[in-house]
Amino acid sequence: MISTLIPLFRTVIAVMVLYAIFQTLLGIFTRRMLARAKTKHHVTNVQLFARVARYGFFLILLLVATFTYSGSWLGFGLTAGLVSAALGWALQKPITGIAAWAMVVTKRPFEIGDRVIIGTVQGDVEDITLSHIQVAEFGGTIQGEEKSGRTILIPTSTLFDQNIINYTSKDDYVKDEVVVSVTYESNLDKALALCVGAAKKHCHGEQKPYTRCKFAGSSVDVYIRYNVLAKKRQEVSSAITKEVFDAFHRNRKTVEIAYPHTEVVFRKKR
Repeated sequence: MISTLIPLFRTVIAVMVLYAIFQTLLGIFTRRMLARAKTKHHVTNVQLFARVARYGFFLILLLVATFTYSGSWLGFGLTAGLVSAALGWALQKPITGIAAWAMVVTKRPFEIGDRVIIGTVQGDVEDITLSHIQVAEFGGTIQGEEKSGRTILIPTSTLFDQNIINYTSKDDYVKDEVVVSVTYESNLDKALALCVGAAKKHCHGEQKPYTRCKFAGSSVDVYIRYNVLAKKRQEVSSAITKEVFDAFHRNRKTVEIAYPHTEVVFRKKR
């Protein structure tokens, strides 16, 4: 009995020591690389590399330790085959989750810090692990796209079955619009100029704000379109709405906001 436990004890100690040394070296390397990172993409790359290296080293160490203890490739192969078959049947979702995590690491549909919608969940990605994607929800308990304060964990095993929308895949900006209806009696050119001027006060991207308009039943609808930081969409649209309202109020003799109402006109009989 003792002769059997001694090799096992040595193997466990060797695994723990090697893993501790690896963790220390990986920690030093990760801290140095994060100190040099200049963008969120660089930070994400370092964090994901550290995780892949940690999981990969642990798996290799586990396999080598098992072979060392068994002392036979044949026995190790048979054991690994039986264990793999059992785990593959019993752990289908976790295995699917690992595959989805590998997809996230390699294909990069989103990264830490991105604003995403995954299925019916919307939020900012805070962490990516083997089992879950952690997001800080926006909306949810409130209307619009401001943070609700709730944290949602999305199982990675569900990623293959969900639509993934990434607001910030290419850059941090998205297209947004504010719509205002003006009366047919208004000076439309003046209204368009006021709308663009209001948007320019709150937008600072490379593409300048612009307008589009179309006829409605009892008004002309003006669409103010502009690029905005995805995470400030609600804040900026609110500011532009107030700016347009104030501008129209200052120029109410030439521009008027349309709204549902009824006018009664009395005419004197001749």
